[in-house]
Amino acid sequence: MISFVDSAVIEIIAGKGGDGCVAFRREKFVPRGGPAGGNGGDGGSVYVVAEPGSTTLLDFRYRRHYKAGNGRPGEGARRTGASGDDREIPVPCGTAVYDAETGDLICDMIDPGQRIRIARGGRGGLGNWEFRSARRQAPTEAKPGRPGERRTIRLELKLLADIGLVGLPNAGKSTLLSRITAARPKVADYPFTTLVPNLGIVDLGEFQSCTIADIPGLIEGASEGKGLGLDFLRHIERTRALLYLVDVSDPDPAAALDVLYGELDAYGARLTRLPCAVALSKSDLVDDETVGGAAEKVRSWAEAHGVVRVISISAVTGAGIDVLHHLLRDLYRTTTSDTE
Repeated sequence: MISFVDSAVIEIIAGKGGDGCVAFRREKFVPRGGPAGGNGGDGGSVYVVAEPGSTTLLDFRYRRHYKAGNGRPGEGARRTGASGDDREIPVPCGTAVYDAETGDLICDMIDPGQRIRIARGGRGGLGNWEFRSARRQAPTEAKPGRPGERRTIRLELKLLADIGLVGLPNAGKSTLLSRITAARPKVADYPFTTLVPNLGIVDLGEFQSCTIADIPGLIEGASEGKGLGLDFLRHIERTRALLYLVDVSDPDPAAALDVLYGELDAYGARLTRLPCAVALSKSDLVDDETVGGAAEKVRSWAEAHGVVRVISISAVTGAGIDVLHHLLRDLYRTTTSDTE
């Protein structure tokens, strides 16, 4: 099983430019000769490249130093040295690159194949050919190559998903994800079963599909770092819609929603302004009267918070799953129409 790693700090060093050369012509039938030292080659630069097939920053846990090639020195006969090889660092799509010292965002790698230079290679030094003049016909001066940029960067992976699935611990998120997608997250009857975000693709019909992210359970204080909060709240920053999942047997489902909404609001990143809906889970564990009572409480909360719709489901028996598919399709279409 591949470990999920969503942050890393690495050091990158661009290549040094090659030194300029001091040389003079020594050719037959050229009695006076003259300067002929070539310039040094430029050092290689370091680039980050968004790689669509990657989903974790695990590789950066074992390798933390990346260096581009140095430029070659210049040669006689005005030959310029070879440039150093560039270095490409593949990262998953959705990776944000920060300067580790200042905290400034350098780039956000969202589009597959996106390639951004984050460290420029040093310029090659000038050979003595460049210093010739009418008064200096035999210069012996050359310049050394300049060092490449060196910086420490922090990589943060933020999953790219269309719909984020949020709920308290043990609300049934992983079970639901395994029901509606081909994903197979860990499922157990105790809180905090999900320790890493999980992604699944939902078939919406009519040749459409969307990506849904199951975020580890949120608790009160998650926005301040309690539980698994801050480690994984950033993974729903990029989602375009939310589905709140609440255990229907909860004595006060509206209070549970208040906790979820409050933590998302405290975290910021526009999360509470996203289109959203509520699904009451585990309806197979209670009678219809309990489901109806919980639905009434949640609808009152939903009207006050602009929630699109409230439904009840059971991921175990499949009750309400067809309705959920229609709901997810409506949410997805709403978000795609907003971006067109």
